[in-house]
Amino acid sequence: MPVDRIKKQKGEKIKVLTVFGTRPEAIKMCPLARLLDADPRFEPKVLVTAQHRELLDSVLDIFRVTPDYDLNLMRQGQTLAQITSGVIEGVYNILGEYTPDIVLVHGDTTTSFAAALAAFYRKVAVGHVEAGLRTWDRYSPFPEEMNRTLTGRLATLHFSPTEDSRENLAREGITENVYVTGNTALDAFAYTVSEDYTFKSEALQNLPRRGDREKLVVLTAHRRENLDGGIASVCRAVKRLAGSHPELRFVYPMHPNPAVRGAVLPVLSDIENVTLCEPVDVTDMHNLLARAWLCLTDSGGLQEEAPSFGLPVLLLRSETERPEAVRAGTVEVVGTDENNVVAAVERLLFDRERYERMSSAKNPYGDGHASERISDIIYRYFTEDA
Repeated sequence: MPVDRIKKQKGEKIKVLTVFGTRPEAIKMCPLARLLDADPRFEPKVLVTAQHRELLDSVLDIFRVTPDYDLNLMRQGQTLAQITSGVIEGVYNILGEYTPDIVLVHGDTTTSFAAALAAFYRKVAVGHVEAGLRTWDRYSPFPEEMNRTLTGRLATLHFSPTEDSRENLAREGITENVYVTGNTALDAFAYTVSEDYTFKSEALQNLPRRGDREKLVVLTAHRRENLDGGIASVCRAVKRLAGSHPELRFVYPMHPNPAVRGAVLPVLSDIENVTLCEPVDVTDMHNLLARAWLCLTDSGGLQEEAPSFGLPVLLLRSETERPEAVRAGTVEVVGTDENNVVAAVERLLFDRERYERMSSAKNPYGDGHASERISDIIYRYFTEDA
């Protein structure tokens, strides 16, 4: 039996430490943390690194998840090296106090990679939620592609959201303990979306509803690889579209990164049908997606979430580690070139059949029950004979 697998006797609880540090991780891991907390088979604890402090806390509040450990690492102007070393040391020390059977990490953040490495140093099993996403370019996205690749080498259990991601791991020689579970992002909707929802952000009140004459377009752009001109180019495209199509209403919750705001504000301030606002919490965002006509984004999570609302996604990147959505027809990769973005939005405006195909395509990322599958797999791993 592997050194990081200690078989549990009947009635003995499995100790699980769930680790995350950013807002996107929290949205996808809180449903799993909630489920584990309610399951008598487990003794769970939650550790947050607070790699993103202010964006993380609101998600914890919404899901009513109280961390057992908080590294509180967020510092202004922090480097990747500082985050990595802080997470390794912090998680390593906590693993000396609380000795879990398994550490759960998510996706592609620096928190996930560093926490997995700390667990490896302690010879504790690692479960990688959202395992196997790849672009096959180590610098795109940076540093996420290498984070998830290295986490995959460290993990014991691999929870892949789709068959594609399972096959990606197989290409790297990882074939043991790989499970297709769906994506936990879809599990979150049970906690966040309601028909009679009232937005908390004042900027989002009085927005059009789906089916109104005015068409709501949700815009997010913040990725590191788009800071060098890409976001500014997208903003110029939005300015053109807002001017030539007054029926479009753009809403852009801006990332707090000063580099993002420095690209956005000079171009999109004071345009009547463009609403710039502070980051919104997960319930506001999910209910915003439920009302929207179109999503323009460079986000990974929104590629998975938006199709559940029948919402086409135009991806503001040159490639994606989520090709399932492109094949399914829910996402179109358009990049950040100003003219390409304008043309892609206008195709959907003028070609009703094209829009209907994208909006009615089936979400390839699951059915909202990924957390249940993951918990059952963990239980079987530690209780059944090897």
